[in-house]
Amino acid sequence: MQKRSFDYTLFIVTVILVLFGIVMVFSASFYYAENSANTGYNGYFYFWKQITGAGLGLVAMIAFILFDYNKLKKMRFWLLGLGLLFMILVFVPGIGITKNGSSRWVNLYFIEVQSVEVLKFAIIVFMAAGISINQEKMRQFKYGMLPYLVLLLISAVLLYLQPNFSAVVTLALLMFVMMLVGGANLLHFGVLGIGGIGVGTVAMLATQEGAYRMDRILALLDPWAYSSGISYQLVQSLYSIGSGGFFGMGLGNSRQKFLYLPYSESDCIFSIIVEELGFVGGALVLLAFGILIWGGVRIALRAPNTFGMMLAAGITALIAIQVFINIGVATGCVPPTGVVLPFISAGRTSLIIFMASVGILLNISRQSTA
Repeated sequence: MQKRSFDYTLFIVTVILVLFGIVMVFSASFYYAENSANTGYNGYFYFWKQITGAGLGLVAMIAFILFDYNKLKKMRFWLLGLGLLFMILVFVPGIGITKNGSSRWVNLYFIEVQSVEVLKFAIIVFMAAGISINQEKMRQFKYGMLPYLVLLLISAVLLYLQPNFSAVVTLALLMFVMMLVGGANLLHFGVLGIGGIGVGTVAMLATQEGAYRMDRILALLDPWAYSSGISYQLVQSLYSIGSGGFFGMGLGNSRQKFLYLPYSESDCIFSIIVEELGFVGGALVLLAFGILIWGGVRIALRAPNTFGMMLAAGITALIAIQVFINIGVATGCVPPTGVVLPFISAGRTSLIIFMASVGILLNISRQSTA
């Protein structure tokens, strides 16, 4: 098979988003980092972490461009085992790291790894391989849905213990999209989808945090009624977006980042982007993601085999899901969650994994004959 040159548009858009993310993380985080004991009062804390993440991510992306993606198929069980191991290690004293009441990170001493980001990647590879192997049997519940529902249940339990409910939602959406694209029986899909929503709602509410989560949903419907409490972050995010106008207040001139808007460098970075660069800046970010997602869809459609198609579909779906949720939270369309904006939000593990995933997309595009 003659290899094509990879998709330069996808590569360039990814690099632009990463570089833009570095600039915006510095702008959004400097004041907080300079005034926080958690960062050692170092204003460059998040900036340097993002720089190192981008550097490691670039190495990973180039490595996967050159690495035959088909070899990942044989590695699927090892990758899934690694992802689940990281999910368990967060509870091991001395290795797991707890921040803000959540145990989500593993200390490898040379780098802190957010376990769920590794798991997301592992699940995409595992499902892509499983669907490609059982392609003719995907309409059977035993092959098309059961293994992945069991995996989702195991992942959900581990995430519940962290706790990280937003990651459960992200994983569920990702896995259901991959099952749908893979050819799962629509009747099974519909019944389990409705059942899953019901079970998920009960699981969400029937815990000590259930009342808090219900309050967050009510606050979404009328944020101004809870502006000093549960919807404080959303209200501040809307203030930030509203202040941007059409062209923004200018790069670096955000006011909400001065300790008014929580997590301005991660969960709410889109709000800071719009405040500083306005509607135009926000629209350009959405356009860049649109080009990236369309590029991923095109690569999936042109993939040389089912494994490549499902791998590209899973990676693209994850990017699209996180963009939708993150921007939905910032604009008040989705209840507040801890989902980062791919390539832009502060988060070293997420940045490395997403850049490596783009490397896989580019590798698939090189092997396409279309």
